[in-house]
Amino acid sequence: MTVLETPVEPGAPSRARRAWGWAALVAGVVVIGSLLTLVAVPEWRAKGVLDPEGPGPQGAMALARILEDQGVEIAVVHTRDEAEKALSPGATLVIGSTTYLSDDALREVALSADRTVLLNATARDAELFFDATDPVGAAGGAVAPACDLAAAERAGAVRPGRLFARGDAETACYAAPGGFGLLAGERDGTGIVLLDGADLFANDALTTGGNAALGLNLLGADDALVWYLPSPADIDPGTAPDTLGSLSPRWLTPAIVLLIGAVIAAGVWRGRRFGPLVAEDLPVTVRGSETLEGRARLYQRAHDPQHAAELLRRGALRRLARRLALSPRATAEEVAAAASVRLGRHPSHILQTLHERPATDADLVAFGERLRELESAVESTGPSERNAR
Repeated sequence: MTVLETPVEPGAPSRARRAWGWAALVAGVVVIGSLLTLVAVPEWRAKGVLDPEGPGPQGAMALARILEDQGVEIAVVHTRDEAEKALSPGATLVIGSTTYLSDDALREVALSADRTVLLNATARDAELFFDATDPVGAAGGAVAPACDLAAAERAGAVRPGRLFARGDAETACYAAPGGFGLLAGERDGTGIVLLDGADLFANDALTTGGNAALGLNLLGADDALVWYLPSPADIDPGTAPDTLGSLSPRWLTPAIVLLIGAVIAAGVWRGRRFGPLVAEDLPVTVRGSETLEGRARLYQRAHDPQHAAELLRRGALRRLARRLALSPRATAEEVAAAASVRLGRHPSHILQTLHERPATDADLVAFGERLRELESAVESTGPSERNAR
């Protein structure tokens, strides 16, 4: 039986080489992705409301830059431990949203400074420090301070956001129907000021009324300012909500690991393994002409004459290079130059034939005929490499 072999084109990458290339690409993507997830870049972190590093409309970068221009040294921290370590005698502590802090944690960190400003205070904060339990609404317009707090009096009228009941606060400013926009007092030797600064000190509201002056007066009273933005890391373990892991039974994780191991073992056992090709006798003898005709019909059905022409061109170049005693990797220009010497033709005419790109099946047939005529002419005008030996 005659075994037909499909010739491997010179210079064409092998299947193993392509597989290694894809494996290297996937490995590179995995490594780069892992590095990007492990490296914590502060600039990539999402900026929240009144974040001194936030340039967006709700950030407070504008106020922070003004404070720095006035000589205030700002330290931005995101955990309670960092805040307590950054505090120094005479420094002002600014606390953003207190959602992640329990009552005890908020009271402890707020009273650790000489002066604390709750910049994004809630009704819970007002109740915790000033026993202000009555629910109130929001101001409808600009309100004068009308209090003896110098920072507010110098700033003038502003439009406060959330209003608070006075409770037992020593000072209450920006009185509006239902409550006050700012509460101040002293607790355990610490001066406490709370207000809803989201509508006062954000970048898009800082230039309105006396907002900028109020922010500078409240936050710029001392040379050092610790800007504390509580994060999920500050949640007390006892008050943290249940997670999926804590709600799952203990046997679930070992069962999942065992199941994954069983799937991998089954894949190794029954999976298809690609080893080296094994020569095997076919049940019937397939004629070479039938194989050639079947492949030709596939190319015809694909309606891609240029692809078929490229295969014909490669085969012709390989055979011409062998007959002209050239390297198997010889280019079309080199083959055309050598053939022109043997045939006595100009190299451009031969190169034009080799570089044809048929657009239809009829053009493909004519192209094949011209290649065959060229090979026959080269064969008939001189000895082949095999005969020369």
